[in-house]
Amino acid sequence: MKKTINFNDFVDSFSEDRKNQFSYEGKKALFEYLEQYEEDTGEEIGLDIIALCCEYTEYESAIECANNYFDFALSDIDNISAEEAEEEALEYLRNRTQVIEFDGGIIIQDF
Repeated sequence: MKKTINFNDFVDSFSEDRKNQFSYEGKKALFEYLEQYEEDTGEEIGLDIIALCCEYTEYESAIECANNYFDFALSDIDNISAEEAEEEALEYLRNRTQVIEFDGGIIIQDF
């Protein structure tokens, strides 16, 4: 038996202790990503909020993520603009994991 959910159902599925795991914008981006994944692969995904919270992490920027998660060397990009540094960090992350971009941050698939 399955139940098809919409975005509001998805947001409501986050229990009280998990509601701040992702921002509202992050939840929207993750929901859209999962819907697109289902469409692209033809595979239905069972909703498991705890698994999503363990498998994905939200960051305010790619640089923050790269510094915290991968010990990204900012010294290699000292002489470039903030926008260029963010793009370099995004590229660094894209080469290592799934990156979901949205206004206000990114979500990466942990591994």
